[in-house]
Parts: sequence; structure tokens; C-alpha cells
Amino acid sequence: MTGAGNREGLFATLKNIPVTLLSIGQTRLELLANEVEAQKLTLVRMLLLAQSMLFCATVGVVLAVAVAVLLLWEQRVSVVAVFAALFVLAAALFYKALMRIVNAPEPAFAATLAELKEDMRQLKAASIHAKTPD
Repeated sequence: MTGAGNREGLFATLKNIPVTLLSIGQTRLELLANEVEAQKLTLVRMLLLAQSMLFCATVGVVLAVAVAVLLLWEQRVSVVAVFAALFVLAAALFYKALMRIVNAPEPAFAATLAELKEDMRQLKAASIHAKTPD
């Protein structure tokens, strides 16, 4: 009778494996979807803020250059040349800052990847434990 009981337990366990795997997959997909949504919202917010900032900065800079040219009318060519050089320098600095961010991002979907690594670790530990005789 013990052999039949073991077989039934084994078959029940084997039947539960697909359900367990699907449940794990569903949980991981839900986590991934949450992270994608959070990343999307953060990106949209950043783009809107950057666009607003650029518009305001552009208007401010144009007005500042116009005031400087009007105040120093006799040296208007020099004033425009100095401002042009400053803008090119600022653009180079912004480019360097942007490249620093682009080249060193936080990994996308870090929580999902961490959960998948933990799942793999636990599955490996369980398979090693299952192979050792009790």
C-alpha cells in the first residue's frame, strides 16, 4: 500500500507543477507590467518637464541677449559673439551630462530580474535537495 500511496502523491505533485509554474509566471508578468507602467509614467513626466524647461529657458535666453544687445548697442557684434560662445559651451556641457546619464542607467526592470534570479536560486536549491537521499 505504501508504494501506491507514493505514486498517488507523486502524480499529484506532478499535476501541480504546471499550475505552480503558471502562477509564478503570472506573478512575474504582473510585476513586469507594473514596472513598465512606472517607467512609462516617469518617462512621460520627465519629457513634459524637460519640454517646459526648454521653452522657458529659450524665451529667457532670447530676452537676455536682446537686453544685452540693446544696452551695449555700440558693441553689439561682440555681445552676440560672446553669447554665441557661451551657448556653444553650455550645449557641450549639457551633452556631456546627458551622455553620462545614458551610459550609466539603472537597469530597467531590476525588481523583475531580481525576483527571477531568486526563483532560479530556489529552484536550484530545491533540485539539489530533491536529489539527496533522506
